[in-house]
Amino acid sequence: MSGAGGRGCGSPVPQRAPWSLVAATAAFCLVSATSVWTAGAEPMSREEKQKLGNQVLEMFDHAYGNYMEHAYPADELMPLTCRGRVRGQEPSRGDVDDALGKFSLTLIDSLDTLVVLNKTKEFEDAVRKVLKDVNLDNDVVVSVFETNIRVLGGLLGGHSLAIMLKEKGEYMQWYNDELLQMAKQLGYKLLPAFNTTSGLPYPRINLKFGIRKPEARTGTETDTCTACAGTLILEFAALSRFTGATIFEEYARKALDFLWEKRQRSSNLVGVTINIHTGDWVRKDSGVGAGIDSYYEYLLKAYVLLGDDSFLERFNTHYDAIMRYISQPPLLLDVHIHKPMLNARTWMDALLAFFPGLQVLKGDIRPAIETHEMLYQVIKKHNFLPEAFTTDFRVHWAQHPLRPEFAESTYFLYKATGDPYYLEVGKTLIENLNKYARVPCGFAAMKDVRTGSHEDRMDSFFLAEMFKYLYLLFADKEDIIFDIEDYIFTTEAHLLPLWLSTTNQSIAKKNTTSEYTELDDSNFDWTCPNTQILFPNDPLYAQSIREPLKNVVDKSCPRGIIRVEESFRSGAKPPLRARDFMATNPEHLEILKKMGAASSIDAEDGLRFMQEMIELSSQQQKEQQLPPRAVQIVSHPFFGRVVLTAGPAQFGLDLSKHKETRGFVASSKPYNGCSELTNPEAVMGKIALIQRGQCMFAEKARNIQNAGAIGGIVIDDNEGSSSDTAPLFQMAGDGKDTDDIKIPMLFLFSKEGSIILDAVREYEEVEVLLSDKAKDRAAILKGKMIPSYIINSNPEMENEEQSSPENDSQNQSAEQVSSSSQEVDSVDQESSEENSLNSYPESLSPADMDNAASISASEQTSNPTENHETTNLNGECTDLDNQLQEQSETEEDSNPNVSWGKKVQPIDSILADWNEDIEAFEMMEKDEL
Repeated sequence: MSGAGGRGCGSPVPQRAPWSLVAATAAFCLVSATSVWTAGAEPMSREEKQKLGNQVLEMFDHAYGNYMEHAYPADELMPLTCRGRVRGQEPSRGDVDDALGKFSLTLIDSLDTLVVLNKTKEFEDAVRKVLKDVNLDNDVVVSVFETNIRVLGGLLGGHSLAIMLKEKGEYMQWYNDELLQMAKQLGYKLLPAFNTTSGLPYPRINLKFGIRKPEARTGTETDTCTACAGTLILEFAALSRFTGATIFEEYARKALDFLWEKRQRSSNLVGVTINIHTGDWVRKDSGVGAGIDSYYEYLLKAYVLLGDDSFLERFNTHYDAIMRYISQPPLLLDVHIHKPMLNARTWMDALLAFFPGLQVLKGDIRPAIETHEMLYQVIKKHNFLPEAFTTDFRVHWAQHPLRPEFAESTYFLYKATGDPYYLEVGKTLIENLNKYARVPCGFAAMKDVRTGSHEDRMDSFFLAEMFKYLYLLFADKEDIIFDIEDYIFTTEAHLLPLWLSTTNQSIAKKNTTSEYTELDDSNFDWTCPNTQILFPNDPLYAQSIREPLKNVVDKSCPRGIIRVEESFRSGAKPPLRARDFMATNPEHLEILKKMGAASSIDAEDGLRFMQEMIELSSQQQKEQQLPPRAVQIVSHPFFGRVVLTAGPAQFGLDLSKHKETRGFVASSKPYNGCSELTNPEAVMGKIALIQRGQCMFAEKARNIQNAGAIGGIVIDDNEGSSSDTAPLFQMAGDGKDTDDIKIPMLFLFSKEGSIILDAVREYEEVEVLLSDKAKDRAAILKGKMIPSYIINSNPEMENEEQSSPENDSQNQSAEQVSSSSQEVDSVDQESSEENSLNSYPESLSPADMDNAASISASEQTSNPTENHETTNLNGECTDLDNQLQEQSETEEDSNPNVSWGKKVQPIDSILADWNEDIEAFEMMEKDEL
C-alpha cells in the first residue's frame, strides 16, 4: 500500500481545476505540513540525511543491478541462488506465484522508482528494454489484482514520468506514449475478468486466453477478496483519463459500487472474501490488514484523483466504523461484521502497517502515532515485522518478505510532522536491511525473523516501494528532479499525476452513498486540518503519545497491566485470565457465571476470556515443539550472510539456553555415523557432518561425541528434500536416557545440507555457527580481517574495501560461491495460516531408523526461550514458561510418527452458552489470511 503525495498547502491550484480538486487538495494538505514541530528528538543534520539518502541509492543499485545481471528478463530475482524466478521452472509456491506472468515484473515495477531516485539515464534504458523485450500475450494465469497494481500501475507510472521528462527537454525525447499503449493492451486483456453478474472481477485471468475457455485454465472461481475487487479504480481510471477509453473506469467504478452496497449495514464494515456471483460474504471477519487494506486506501485516493465526493463519503463512513470497532489503540484487531464487538482473532498481520500512513492522510494523527510506535517496538524486538504477531506481541507467522508498508507510514508521519524521530526510525530500517537481509546477489526475504534464516525471494514490490519511501524520507525538495506533490501514489507506490482529475471526465457520477446511510456531518473534513489543533504548541506532543508505548512489547501484557491498574483503582478484582483458570476453584466458576450478565465490563471480560481460552488450547498443543535453529556459515567468503534453517533435537546441548557452538565442519567416516568413527582425528574439535539413515539419531550423536566432535549436523539422505516443500524435523531420542549426549545436534534437509557440502568442496575450510537464531555479524567477525561494510553496512566502506588488492580475490570468490547459496521455501500469505494450523508429523517409512518428529516452521508461533508474560489474579506479569508443564516425546524406529501436542479437554459445562461464538473463533483461527 502507498500513500498520496498530494498538493502542498498553499500551492496554487490550476485555474481549470474544479472545486472537487480544491477539496481534494485541502483534505491532503496535512501531508505537506512539514516541520510544524519537533517531538523532542534532535534534528538530523543535512549531511547525515544526505549520507543516508546515498546509502539508500547504493542499496537500490545492489538490488536492481543484481536483478538485471542475474535474473532479467525473468519476473523476479532469487537472491540466494543468483538466478531468475521463472514461472513453471521453480517449485510452485501457490497463490504467491500468481503475480508472475513472464513479463519482467521487477523491471516494470521499478520504472518510476528509477526517476524518483534521479536515475534518469537508467530509466530511459529500462523503458527501451520493456518496449523491446516484454510480451503481454503469454499463456499464463495471473492474479488480476497483482497484475493491475504492479504491471498496469508500473506502466502508467513509467508513462507519467516519461512525459514529464520529455517536457523538461533533456531525456525521453524519442518517447511517443509507447508505455501507455502497452498499458492499454494490458487493460483490455484484464477486462474479461469483469464478466460476472455482480461486476466484481474474477480473481485470475489467462493473459492469452482470458476466462472460462478450456485452454484458459481459470474462470471457475467463485470468491475474491475485497481488496482484490476494490483496488482497481486508480489504475483503471488513470488509463481511461490518459487514453479517453472510458470503459476501464466504468468497470472499476461498478466493482466499487457493488462492494459498497454489500457492506454490513448495521456496522458499515466489509468482510474479507465475497462471492463474485451472489455478493454473499464468504469470510465475515473485517479488519484493515490482508484482504481488505487497499480497498479503504483506494476510496480515499479515488476522491483525490477523480474529484468524486462520494468516494470520500464512503471512506469516512468506513473509517468511523473502523475506529469504533477495529481500533483498540495501539492495536487493530479484526472483528465479525455482524458482531463488531466480538474480536475475530487474537493476532494482527503485517499488512496493516500501512494504516498509520492512511490515517495521516485522513488527518487523524494521534492513533497513527500510537499504532506506528507499537509496530516499531515489534520491529526493534525482531529486527523486522513478522507476517503476523499476537496481541501480546509473540510471533504468529515468522516470515518477512521485505514488506514496505511500515516504511511508507514512517515517511508520511515524518512528512506530516517534521519530527526527526521518524528519520531515526528510517535509519533503523536501513541498518536492519543491510545487516540481516543483504546477501551477495541482492536482498533476501526473511524465512524466520527469530532465527534470521533467509528465503530465496526478492519480491518486485521491494524495489517499487521500499527504496522509494526510504529515499523520499531523507530527501529534501531540491534532491528530487520533479515536484512529488503533483502526483498521487498508488498502492504499489506508482505515480499518477493529479491533473488527471480534469482530463476526459466523461464518467457519469452518481452519489450512491447517501442512499444507504445517514451521514454525520462531523465525520467530514473539507478543508486543511488545523495544524495548531493537530499539533499543540507543545514540542513534546508526539513524544508524549509514544512514551507509554515504549515498553509495550517487552512487557508482553500491556492490556492486562492497564486493566489491573484500573481494577485496583476502582476497588474491583482484576479480571480472570484463561491461564489462571482452575475448574476446581469455586471463585473462578462464580466469575464465569457473571461474565456477560452483570455489566458491560463483565461482558468484555467474558469475550476476552473466551478468546484466551481458545488460543490457550491451541498454544498448549504446540508447547512441546521446539523452535527452528540456525546454521550460519561464518567463514570466507560468506561472513555470516548465509543462514540455513535447521531442525532441533530433543537431546543434547540446548542452544536456546547455552552459548552457540562454533567450529569448522568435517565429514564423518562412516558418513552415516552409525558405528565407531574411523577418522576421529578429522572430526576432533570440529562439527561433524553425518548422513541420515541406518540408525537412531542419538546413536549418531554418541559416536561423533566419542570421536571428539563438538557438535553434529545431520543431513537428510533423501536427495532433493528441502524445507521448500517439507516441514522441519525435530529429532527425538532413542527411548533411552540421552543425558549422556552433551553436544548440540541439528538437522538439515538435503537441499540446505548441500550448500555446506558444496562450500566444503570449494573452500575446504568451512566454519559454521550453530545457534538458536542468526547472530549479529559484528559479533561473529570480531577480530577478523574482513570487509568492514559487512559489519557496518556502510556502502562507502564497502567501496573502499573492495578497491584494495587483497580483497579482489575475496570479491571474486564471493561471486563464485553465490550460486551455491541457499534456496528455501517461500510461504505466501494466503497459505501460511493453513500450514501453521494443519501441519502433521511426516509419515516415515518403517525402514527409516531416524525417528524424526516433523514440525512446521510456520507453526512456531513463539520462541519458548522468550519471556512470555501474562497477568495473574494478583495483577503481576508472570513467566508463561513456568506455568506450562514441559513434556518430551521420543520416537521409536517401529513407530516413527510422533504426535506433538496433547488435546486440552473442553469445559463444556462452563462454556455451554458460548458454543456458537467459540465455533466462530475456531473457524476464524483456521482461515487463511
